[in-house]
Amino acid sequence: MTSGGTTDAAVTSSAGELADEARAKVNLTLRVVGRRADGYHDLESVVAFADCADRLTLLPGEELRLATTGPLAAACGEVADNLVLKAARLLAERVPRLKTGTFTLNKVLPVAAGIGGGSADAAAALRLLARANDLAIDDKRLTEVAKLTGADVPVCVPSQPCVMTGVGESLLPLKLPKIPCVLVNPRIAVATKDVFTALGLRSGELLVGIADVIQAMVWPEAGASLEEWVEAFAASSNDLEEPAMRIEPVIGNVIAALNATNGAWLARMSGSGATCFAIYENTAEAGRAAEKIRSDHPTWWVHAGVLS
Repeated sequence: MTSGGTTDAAVTSSAGELADEARAKVNLTLRVVGRRADGYHDLESVVAFADCADRLTLLPGEELRLATTGPLAAACGEVADNLVLKAARLLAERVPRLKTGTFTLNKVLPVAAGIGGGSADAAAALRLLARANDLAIDDKRLTEVAKLTGADVPVCVPSQPCVMTGVGESLLPLKLPKIPCVLVNPRIAVATKDVFTALGLRSGELLVGIADVIQAMVWPEAGASLEEWVEAFAASSNDLEEPAMRIEPVIGNVIAALNATNGAWLARMSGSGATCFAIYENTAEAGRAAEKIRSDHPTWWVHAGVLS
């Protein structure tokens, strides 16, 4: 097993050991269309991925196991409940003689944070198992397992910019420019189910009008400037931001801190929170903003980087 380190995704980290990176997911917009009769919520969300990531390795072996390391390993909870193992077990039920082994997760992303940390880890596990077993990444069994493991897992498998609709299973690729950003989490976990409960939709209830459902948001075409994209994002919203702030008011403080930095074009919560982001014109401005927030709020988790 390995204690982590940094390598590129989808590379062999040592003899026989496979490695991948589980990049943070960021919901640049998130519209809740309504709640289905089965209780699931229909969404429309523009999703991009950050350049901060957990690292997952797989050392092939006879027994399926998971070890956690890294600065946030203690926040992972019970290993038996981890989505990495859930995904592996579900795939083993569908692929005869599936080769598994020991996973080691170097955990650096906050948990229950609205950036798909656990889902990204599960997606990385599926990519590693696909490589170890010579499965195509679009193998229908792998696609089925991704959906069963969690709503955000299907979008995290390709980890590419897209418009995500339905309950997360429909993905339309987008050509986004590089987006300089700062991600901030106040180190407060927010349960997704609590936020949707606070949203308060009844089964079968629509949050938007029928005309809004029929006429989906039109996004800029490939080659559009960063400024054009930010204007489009600003015209939308995150419908979970307000109910999440009722549960954890500190989210409003995070957004205010991001808005107060020089050069912040747009500040918003990602997913169901509590991680928030701000977009900047360039990485230098993002870096300065991150340093300001670290100085003012030393207990917060802060990352300056690029979404793509």
